Amino acid sequence: MAYLDGYVIPVPEAKKEEYRALSEVTAELFLKFGATRVMETWSEDVPHGTATDFYRATLAEEGEAVVFAWVLWPDKPTRDAGWGKLMEAPEMQGRTMPFDGKRMFWGGFEPIVDRGDG
Repeated sequence: MAYLDGYVIPVPEAKKEEYRALSEVTAELFLKFGATRVMETWSEDVPHGTATDFYRATLAEEGEAVVFAWVLWPDKPTRDAGWGKLMEAPEMQGRTMPFDGKRMFWGGFEPIVDRGDG
């Protein structure tokens, strides 16, 4: 059964291109290590809520956008192995991240409804 990783990150708007470039590298590695699809998205139509929202969840500051991303895997064992390989990949060593990783959150999810081809 498919398995999905999701993550949300506040990224300074001024570092959008730097983040996009990093995402290109990580997407290629995810695919190389078994993922079937990778999507990184930049906030465009993300409203501020009254109780909670993406901005509050990430403690986004003025001048930061929110990235919502997901990686689709064929199953959890492939995902677990893929993440291990990603963390050890030479392409990821010594990189400076263009965001504050302390405000990033992520998780793995088992699908309970899966419809369509997208």
